[in-house]
Amino acid sequence: MNTEAVTEYIVSWLKEYATNAGMKGFVVGVSGGIDSAVTSTLCAMTGLELLCLEMPIYQAQSQVNRAMNHIDWLQQKFDRVSMTQVELTPIFDSFIEAVPDVEDEESRFMSLANTRARFRMTTLYYFAALHKYLVAGTGNKVEDFGVGFYTKYGDGGVDLSPIADLMKSEVYEVARFMGINQEIIDAAPTDGLWGDNRTDEDQIGASYDELEWAMKMQDEGNNATHFQGREKTVFELYISLNRANQHKMNPIPVCEIPAKLR
Repeated sequence: MNTEAVTEYIVSWLKEYATNAGMKGFVVGVSGGIDSAVTSTLCAMTGLELLCLEMPIYQAQSQVNRAMNHIDWLQQKFDRVSMTQVELTPIFDSFIEAVPDVEDEESRFMSLANTRARFRMTTLYYFAALHKYLVAGTGNKVEDFGVGFYTKYGDGGVDLSPIADLMKSEVYEVARFMGINQEIIDAAPTDGLWGDNRTDEDQIGASYDELEWAMKMQDEGNNATHFQGREKTVFELYISLNRANQHKMNPIPVCEIPAKLR
């Protein structure tokens, strides 16, 4: 990949889109992870306004520290970067108190994790409406179009997706090219929705390198019979997640009324 050319292309695309839409800039949720770091930096490079939101909900302090360090770095490099920290933990706690208890604790735990992402989406759009900003998504190609590893109407609820055609490995290439803080590059990817130290790989069951390989194998028309051992396990896992999460990747189904019934 021509990293410099790709970076310049995305920055130009962002600026052109925002200008044509009559918007002043972007708002990005900065989590301390590689994807939000790269996305926020690309937005800052447009020269338009950028608001970085840090939105902890029982967040690990290491994640908060990385996010704040990245925002400080952005503000040192770019003139039009501002930040706001919105502590969403009390809102999350109030929601838990408001909804009834359920017996299925596993389903409840998953639902509450996705609720965190949806609170953050709502907060992003609150500030976007205040300032006439676009909400820039932070999903990469493996997450958005491979395994669907994001929350529907949570981190998947955005106005535009600047890095969604980049594999995770390519996101790291862009990060190194732009000089993103090494602590972010070295950190294990995590969605930060669980209040513990579990990583994306812990949740998915495969590394991003393995998922990229499986995505490529699928694109080349392979099936599970072509592989053995760990490769077979990863490929079957990828196919299973890809099929299960098509409801996230495809447009919302519309019940189209036949003309003869009108």
